[in-house]
Amino acid sequence: MSLKVDPDWWKYLFDEVYLLTDARTVCNDDITQREIDIFGRVVPLKPQNRILDLCGGHGRHALELSRRGFSHCTVFDYSSILLAKGEEDARRHNRPVRFVQGDARDTKLGANEFDHVMILGNSLGYIPEEHADFQILQEALRILKPGGWLLLDVTDGKSVREKLAPLAWHEIGDNIVVCRQREIMDGFIRAREMVLCKNSGLIRDKNYCIRLYAPEPLARLASEAGFADVRVHTDCAIFESRDDVGCMNHRLLLSARKP
Repeated sequence: MSLKVDPDWWKYLFDEVYLLTDARTVCNDDITQREIDIFGRVVPLKPQNRILDLCGGHGRHALELSRRGFSHCTVFDYSSILLAKGEEDARRHNRPVRFVQGDARDTKLGANEFDHVMILGNSLGYIPEEHADFQILQEALRILKPGGWLLLDVTDGKSVREKLAPLAWHEIGDNIVVCRQREIMDGFIRAREMVLCKNSGLIRDKNYCIRLYAPEPLARLASEAGFADVRVHTDCAIFESRDDVGCMNHRLLLSARKP
């Protein structure tokens, strides 16, 4: 029996529990620094650039760029909880990063405002609606300056189909266990996530889904959205360990420019 997923799951799943269950990747400074090193070899990042971290959560990439001297970084995300976490981190480390809440399909940000729009950490493909990703890329095109760069970091659908285990679990400290049941159907990976506390019982039992892309369809999507010089990079190894971190294990990087 296939897993049922609320199409609005992305509106409420990214909260304090997410920061706990995915901390080994999304709260890991070493991984974030390694990612920025790789991204900087794919697109030309300059400290004076205006950079938008679209669907950027708590802004780990923008905060790392700010640490490296990039002073015009904006984080845009739907989750007010993740944005509040990012704002707190920025204040604590005195980082001049702006945080904005909204829907990535219609950001209300100014046209031709940014030199770079980055959608990182496998943050494209969350909305099940057929044209949602296309709308997000069109919005990215609108807010980029002419000649500006798009950088996408998404899971490699082919590798996931070949290697993803249907069941996975890991422990957090001595008291929390995260269990995931996963299946691939209709171009999506669907997952049930159960988070258990050994002392007090069930913390979360929710389902979610992520659209899977292969290089050619991903490049075609960016081209149809209006981007030029589209290139998909398939040889970017980010994780050094063999731990099962689901869709974060196998990645595609797409770079493209606004004409």
